[in-house]
Formats: sequence, structure tokens, C-alpha cells
Amino acid sequence: MSRGRLIVVGGGQSGLAAARAGREKGWEPVVLEAGPEPVGSWPRYYDSLRLFSPRRYSAFPGHPFPGDPDGYPGRDEVVDYLRGYARSLDVEIRIGARVVGVAADGPSFAVELADGSGLVGDALVAASGSFGNPHVPTIPGREAFGGRVLHVADYRSPEEFSGRRVVVVGAGNSAVQVAHELADHAKTSLAVRDRVRFAPQVIAGKDLHWWLKVTRADLLPPSVLARIVTGTPVIGTDKYRKALEAGRPDQRPMFAEFTSDGVVWPDGSREQGDAVVFATGYRPHLPYLRSVGVLDEAGMPRHDRGVATGLPGVGFLGLEFQRSFSSNTLRGVHRDADYVVTALARQPRGAAVA
Repeated sequence: MSRGRLIVVGGGQSGLAAARAGREKGWEPVVLEAGPEPVGSWPRYYDSLRLFSPRRYSAFPGHPFPGDPDGYPGRDEVVDYLRGYARSLDVEIRIGARVVGVAADGPSFAVELADGSGLVGDALVAASGSFGNPHVPTIPGREAFGGRVLHVADYRSPEEFSGRRVVVVGAGNSAVQVAHELADHAKTSLAVRDRVRFAPQVIAGKDLHWWLKVTRADLLPPSVLARIVTGTPVIGTDKYRKALEAGRPDQRPMFAEFTSDGVVWPDGSREQGDAVVFATGYRPHLPYLRSVGVLDEAGMPRHDRGVATGLPGVGFLGLEFQRSFSSNTLRGVHRDADYVVTALARQPRGAAVA
């Protein structure tokens, strides 16, 4: 017997994981993807992006990742993989279906789409990701800066910056990867608020993700992780560490402010610059849920391990550290999907959760 219609907002990796889990647990999933195909934001990432998790650890349940299982897939391979996975699911997927509003109608949810149409479901999973809401910190003088300011979400390749002076802001994987490739084309600095931390890709002949699986560290809850992990480590071979040590790019403390033609470093020195690339992460982007009371004042989801608090029938997927270190990754999102969809099925309907 069907549990009812499960509306999944977003057709990327999280939405497809929710659809698979929903179908297997008796729901009738309908995936609403705003873009032209159910592959999420992957086509819009920078050209050289390569996963740090091997194919064998990046595959979804029952759907092997083509190619060398110990190799690391690139951006376009991930896009092709998601296309194939979406085709393999026996669920309804609507493309060009941008959700603009959700209303709680008794025990059901009425979803409004940008084209004026709508549909009703018995439960809803918000899996629309955060790529549409890149985070750029507020820094004095930005409005006066005459150069280019962009987030890594809008960065594609280093050639367009050839011969320029570029500062990349951030200390995570994307920041280091982008700064490293820019250094071959432009005078590049990596500006950080804290030191860059490195984690080896291979330990004792085994990929890091093998160790994470064997030790079950991939499953540690955020409360435990916060006590043992500080910052986000950059995973990879020694090439990034050696490049930073060689000054390609050089590493500097975060600049204090913009000027009209550059930046001011913490020691007071001024330097001209052509572009600043912020690799400073993303924030959840869920404006369509504002009217149902599952977001806080800052627009962040109120949830317990991905299950909305305050309103039965709503879940979230793809949030950073939602349940574990791997929650918003290809290798981890299916575990969260199973948990969230199962929890939604157990909830009472039509009454607020205390």
C-alpha cells in the first residue's frame, strides 16, 4: 500500500537519493528539478574539478560508477553518472519545475511552481542544495574596488585570468585547487583566516575513504566531529602542499579591506589587484519554505538530523554535517535519505511537533 505522494524539491544528488529511498519505502516520489535535467549543480562547477573520493566510494546503491573503481572522477563524469542514475529510477521527474512556495494544508503540502501550476503531496523533502546561495563575507571597501569580485561558483578556468593579479580567499579544497591552477597563469595569493590543513589521499597504501569506512569515522555525528576535527582539511597528494611551500601560490593572512584598485594586507601594506575569488562556501537556500515555519530567522532549517522540527512531514537532505561528515557528498547522502524518509513515514500528520 502506498504511503502517499512524496514531493522532492531538487533533482541533484540529494533529490535523486530521496526519490530512491522514497520509492523503496512505499512512497510515490515526484522530483521537481528547476533546471533542464536532473543533475543538480554539477555542470556549473569549475572545469577542472575532480572528486577526492574514488569511484567505488562515490557510487549510489546498486548503481556502480563506470571506470576504474580506484580512480577519481571529474566533474563531467559525475554529470553523466547522475543522468544515468536518474534514468534508472522508476519515479516521476519533472524538469523546469522551480518551486516558489509551499503551504501546509492540514496533513498535506500544496506546492506552487514558478509557471503558476501546483501539486499536492503528503510529505516533502527539501533537497535543492545550496549552490544558488554562495557565501561571500562582508569586507570593507568592496563597493569601491574596481576589479572583479566573484565566488568560486562563477569560476570556470584559469585562462581568463592570464597575466593578472588574483587573490583567492579560503582554506578548503576548492580554494586550494583553484589557487593552485591559477598560479600557472596569474600572480596568485591564497588569503586565509587560519592555516591550511592537509589530509593525505593515501595512507599505508589505502585511500583515505577506505579508512573512513573501515573505522566508521564517516558515520560520526557532528557533535563528536566538532570535538576532534578543526577546520576542513584539504585532501590530496603532496602537490598542493609543495606548491604552497614553493610560493605558487603564496599564502597570506586574510586581507583587511579593499581599495579602489586592490587590497590592504594585515600589516598595512597595499597592493594592486585585478580579481578576488571567494571560495568561502555556500548556505542553504530555501525561500520556498518560509511560510511553513521550518526555517529560523536567518533562513536556516530547523531540523534534527534532517527531519524538520515543528512541522511533521518535512525533511531536508544535502545539508553540511546534517548527520555526519559525509552528509552532503555523493558517498553519504543515501544514508541520510534512508533515515529521513523512514522518519517521515513514522510521523503523525496534521499536528505540530513539540
